[in-house]
Amino acid sequence: MKSGMIKNWLWAAISISIALISVDAAAQNAKPIDVGNARVADYWTGERRAKAIPRDLLIDPRGMGYLRRPDGSLQPYGHNVAAQAGPAGPTPSPFANPNGGSGDTTAPTISATDPQANATIGASYTFKASVTDASGVKSVTFKIQKAGSSVQSFTATNSGGDTWSVPLQGFTDGDWSWSIAAKDKARKGGNTATAGPFAFKVDTGGGSGGGNGDTVTNAEWTAGGAVQKAAGRLYFEMPNNAQRTGPWTGYVCSGTVATDGTSQRSVIITAAHCVYDDANKAFARNVMFIPDQAHTSASGTDLNCSNDPIGCWVPSFGVVDINWTTRTFPDNIAWDYAFYVVADSGAHRQGINSTSDILDEGTAAGSLPVSFGTVSVNDGTPGALSPDFTPALGYSFSEDPKFMYCAEDMTTEGTANWWLPGCGLSGGSSGGPWVQPMTAGSGDIISVNSWGYTNRPGMAGPKLYGTSASCVFAAATGESFPSTIPFDGEAGKALTCP
Repeated sequence: MKSGMIKNWLWAAISISIALISVDAAAQNAKPIDVGNARVADYWTGERRAKAIPRDLLIDPRGMGYLRRPDGSLQPYGHNVAAQAGPAGPTPSPFANPNGGSGDTTAPTISATDPQANATIGASYTFKASVTDASGVKSVTFKIQKAGSSVQSFTATNSGGDTWSVPLQGFTDGDWSWSIAAKDKARKGGNTATAGPFAFKVDTGGGSGGGNGDTVTNAEWTAGGAVQKAAGRLYFEMPNNAQRTGPWTGYVCSGTVATDGTSQRSVIITAAHCVYDDANKAFARNVMFIPDQAHTSASGTDLNCSNDPIGCWVPSFGVVDINWTTRTFPDNIAWDYAFYVVADSGAHRQGINSTSDILDEGTAAGSLPVSFGTVSVNDGTPGALSPDFTPALGYSFSEDPKFMYCAEDMTTEGTANWWLPGCGLSGGSSGGPWVQPMTAGSGDIISVNSWGYTNRPGMAGPKLYGTSASCVFAAATGESFPSTIPFDGEAGKALTCP
């Protein structure tokens, strides 16, 4: 070989070596995922992901719990009683029976539409209409269209009496129109009435309209910050019966890496109903956490960890308050907070920019602090600059893979829960963080998305202040890792707190 050719070969070899060293340095802490955790990551095939549904819990006007399915139907939770669509009230008309009204050929009556024709609204508005029918109202749909664009349909909910409403946001300046379609419960498919279209204008420079102030009901989070990386999507399975026989159902929730001040582990805060099935009395199995999943290089969630920004992590176990396990929703709403624990080694399947296997390191997801102290609530000052203005965030099932949020002045719902009355986050957001105050995409987690009502907007979050939440968190930071992989339904600790 000629000397010139030898020199070129040596330089090529040196260049390759430098490149390999650079790649190794970029993944300096990345280690292979443990066999047991790899099995969980491999378990979530595209087919299983497609079948997973939001674990979206609701309460009807009688105080009974339901799981909302992706198609909007309500599945009884912990009982076998069908949901009540509207508020409790007088005995219904004889027409309102399971087979529909006998001889009813009259369509519903639609009135009191809001906004009225030719009104001007801002970027957000709660659309309303009064709908009545002798045989009962089965469904109400609002159809919204901007001039020159396609029609969008939204299912309205009963917000009290005869009023049906949908809080919407994200309107842009220009000419718009909306119409209503209402169906009753009569036989043979029911009778349908329509109203509109009603023209209206949007002027985002003129305020939010409808007295909504700075309220955000459901929008994509685009501000980035620490919460963008620390929050993620949780996939897991729960049993279909107390015997844990037959196939388990796949679910999706949201969670956030919490600052825990310990070594050898990271902690994810979420809702208890995303960790422990209180109806069938079992902890979740096959749990996987995908932080910052909104920035996947794929078009949506495909459970291919390698195309997610920092990959996926497999938690070892969950921790809940024992009161969540011994009661059934909604009797346990005060304890709907929980934590997953992730080992610093062997729990990570690498993603696009993997530089650390430690979930709560800044080069991975980082974390947000959890506050168990007092919060701002009902401070009397409206708007985004008030101390009690609180964003709630979570991963949308219907708008996969977007990271969504709602935000408004926080109030209370009963003695056990904080409340965001206009929040319209969709299924999949359960367990996502409430942050107060939010500054540049960061702040203290003061609650998590918990439950809503079947007949009106709003989101409840459990109180962390003055509850057992700090005790449960302490257990998550100190509880020993299991020496062997627990049986399905046993990967967790139900804690008795003072």
